[in-house]
Amino acid sequence: MGVDVREDDWLPRLAGVDAVVNAAGILREHGSDHFDNVHHRAPLALFRACRSAGIRRVVQLSALGDPADGEFIASKHRGDGALLELDLDAIVLRPSIVYSAAGSYGGTSLLRALAALPGVLLLPEGGAQRLQPVALEDLGTLLVAALDTPVTSREPFEVVGPDVLMLSDYLRCWRSWLGSAPALEIRIPSALVRSGAALGEFVGRGPLGLTMLRMLERGNVGRPDAWARLRDEFGVAPRALDHVLATTPAQTQDRWHARLYFALPALRLSFALLWVGSGLIGLSAPVAAVESMSREGPLALDSAVGLARLTGAADLLLGVLCLSRWQPKWVLAAMLAMLVGYTLSIGVLWPRHWFDPLGGLAKNIPLIIALCVLLAIEDRR
Repeated sequence: MGVDVREDDWLPRLAGVDAVVNAAGILREHGSDHFDNVHHRAPLALFRACRSAGIRRVVQLSALGDPADGEFIASKHRGDGALLELDLDAIVLRPSIVYSAAGSYGGTSLLRALAALPGVLLLPEGGAQRLQPVALEDLGTLLVAALDTPVTSREPFEVVGPDVLMLSDYLRCWRSWLGSAPALEIRIPSALVRSGAALGEFVGRGPLGLTMLRMLERGNVGRPDAWARLRDEFGVAPRALDHVLATTPAQTQDRWHARLYFALPALRLSFALLWVGSGLIGLSAPVAAVESMSREGPLALDSAVGLARLTGAADLLLGVLCLSRWQPKWVLAAMLAMLVGYTLSIGVLWPRHWFDPLGGLAKNIPLIIALCVLLAIEDRR
């Protein structure tokens, strides 16, 4: 998919528009979605189109941080600077970490999951990193106010809550909100944290990466007057985290989501490895082993060996695709279909396997249910 980086790309879309809010952003680069395209070149084309179309009010939703922390922040701030140089009634909002008691995604889901671990609270580098979280609902109120008020400024607004919290305090607040008992707090060494961030960077998925780590280590906080400036200019005073959580009790689905955050990828990985192992066994199993398993069945030995090799190849392929996260819904559905097919065909052709003392065939039933669960929750957004 291309990125619209020319003014003419945007002009037809602005007919009848009175004001523009740009909230486009990516945490990872993929294909043509490069940081500079999404955060700088395309927004600049949109802003210039606004000027040509006579649209004065433009609000840019950016991010709080230091450009030295990585291209994610650097490109965001280049886009901010390009907007503020144009003859527009522009407002740039740079929020710290944004959370909501009504749901989570990305980095906020990861932090909730850390807070919900059973029995322990893992604190990266001791949890002394500083942040100034702001509620999503307060950010939304601020965006509306930015559209309705005559405020303009060539200086970005840092959008922060009233309190500077250490990461450890932030996690304790969420742990209490989720209804988890106080836990043993374990300091995760810096080397291990950096290794995890480097792995997240290499994998290229999820919120964990070197840029996010650098932002946390530097401290994702605003200037001392940032909160008061929002209140005075827009009449919006973002609320403290403990107040937001106290007025919005956690629901069962909140606890489920936080507690399953790490469990579900582990379950998916275990299925992928099981399929890879099954495939390798099917492709390499000795003829004598196939004969032993298929005796008293309707298939001739040659047919049974051929079927073992064919299904082994299919298992191996699906296991590798599951590991790579290629078209996950289709791959999981194919794995489920194969597992159901195995269970029914073996159960009918060789019914003695139902009575295996180790429950070989019966174990497929919980595996089928677990695959159904993975399929049901594959849509994360």
